[in-house]
Amino acid sequence: MTRHAKTSLLRPRLIAIALSCAVATTAFAAGTPDQAKTRAYIDKAWTTLTRSQEDCAALVDTKVVGHPVLYVPAGQAVPEAVTAIGKRCGVDVRPLPKKVEQLGDIDATKLPQQGLLYLPHPYVVPGGFFNEMYGWDSYFIQIGLVSDHRLDLAKDMVDNALYEVENYGGVLNANRTYYLSRSQPPFLTAMMAAVLDDPAAFANADARREWLARAYPLAVRNYEIWTRPEHRAGDTGLSRYYDLGSGPVLEAKDSEYYKGVIRWLRSHPKDDPGYLIKGAEHPNDAEAAQLKDASCDVRASKVCEGAWVDGYRLTADYFHGDRAMRESGFDTNAHFGPFGGSTHHYADASLNSLLYRYERDLHDFALQLGKAGEADQWAKAAEARKSAMDKYLWNAQAGMYLDYDFIAGKPSPYPYVTTYYPLWAGMASPQQAAALRSKLKVFERKGGLSMDNHAAGVQWGEPFGWAPTNWLAVKGLDDYGFHDDARRLAGKFAATVDQGLADDGTIREKYNMVLGNADVKVMAGYSENVVGFGWTNGVWLKLHELLDVKAKKAAPAAKTEKTP
Repeated sequence: MTRHAKTSLLRPRLIAIALSCAVATTAFAAGTPDQAKTRAYIDKAWTTLTRSQEDCAALVDTKVVGHPVLYVPAGQAVPEAVTAIGKRCGVDVRPLPKKVEQLGDIDATKLPQQGLLYLPHPYVVPGGFFNEMYGWDSYFIQIGLVSDHRLDLAKDMVDNALYEVENYGGVLNANRTYYLSRSQPPFLTAMMAAVLDDPAAFANADARREWLARAYPLAVRNYEIWTRPEHRAGDTGLSRYYDLGSGPVLEAKDSEYYKGVIRWLRSHPKDDPGYLIKGAEHPNDAEAAQLKDASCDVRASKVCEGAWVDGYRLTADYFHGDRAMRESGFDTNAHFGPFGGSTHHYADASLNSLLYRYERDLHDFALQLGKAGEADQWAKAAEARKSAMDKYLWNAQAGMYLDYDFIAGKPSPYPYVTTYYPLWAGMASPQQAAALRSKLKVFERKGGLSMDNHAAGVQWGEPFGWAPTNWLAVKGLDDYGFHDDARRLAGKFAATVDQGLADDGTIREKYNMVLGNADVKVMAGYSENVVGFGWTNGVWLKLHELLDVKAKKAAPAAKTEKTP
């Protein structure tokens, strides 16, 4: 997800590393974990995290000051119920200025006010202060809902995602106007498959086929986001993350985050990839015109204007990378450059694995709809992507998929846990899968899989781990027959969630993999560990689904064992 939470002061890397490592020895009041209590918490959380745009409280945006606005698609009659909601909740209901065909059609900076984008169905939010339906969070929330047999709500979330594609140009980072320029990791077809594969999700086979026939072309339209020129990773045949806007993100309340980036880069000049340029704090008109291209528009954006420290500003390319980082969901990381500022320079394993799976899903959907020709095209697209990943991302010497900087023409020097996404996508060969399995020690900690082995004090890095990346690795390993590894890792992360709940009575968005609990101290970037938490809830259920199946399979064998 992307959010603009309170940020901590940015400290030098060595201090960040020292503090991250020191966490392992910090005294922490540990409670006694209880799976039953975790399950009860999740049961209640589905209700507390569900939002409906009939609820006045759900229409408030904590990131925007001013009267709340609910935008509806242009050219459509406003439903009477929506008009009534506006009156009852004191919310302005406005149409968007024009019909949206694709992301970027509307420049959100030109809107008179930022606001919520209408969705027709209830949805589950991540947690905390969120009122929006987020892009990739929704998949992990939804598979939990399916696992918990809450199929109506699970299907509502897919239908909302399809509504976004149809009316707002694609599955958005979240349903806010300031996200009209970017998407998020593409899980739409996986969301579709989650409900299509459950026999109880539809009244009968005809209803299932009718729904798929409507959803399939929208899924294709959403796929096209990732093959646009802006999302191509050079001539690699692969895709990259890329936000179609420019300058500081609109959800930023102030300039503090960007000022922190400048301070860190000034303190670490050897680590600056070229993100800094000199500039006046209060530029004259001539310099402001130059900065509009070289950095950002100081006349149009207060956040841009304030993003200045000691005679330095950030480059336009950094802002593109910052936006791309947010589309990737890995905000903030040190893997794609300091603060993720070079994200748009990479063809990465995460996005391209997801697109391979997306292409295979579209192949399967096309076959189910009797579209054999289209199915063949999707199969060829998936095979071409696999070949490109083998060429640019697979590193036989490292035994891992390494993200490829297509601007510099070289792989990332650091491993990232997304190297396991190809297992989830089903695209790795048996030999590649075995090599990946042998590299688990790079990431495995007491509490599960850490994002990397490169402590930089950011939340998407060592020693922290997250539900989505742990689940995709666990599921991928299990699918490739590494059942013992999958079970071990599933048990570790589920136990970490249980421990966190025992310690403070909550489920969180991220965890400390070294300690195996929720004692998280982020040194750079977003410092909050939000309570909720939608995708952790969903993944915990899926992990226990896997663990329970394994336990049941093992039970008969255990009964036949003879006591020596």
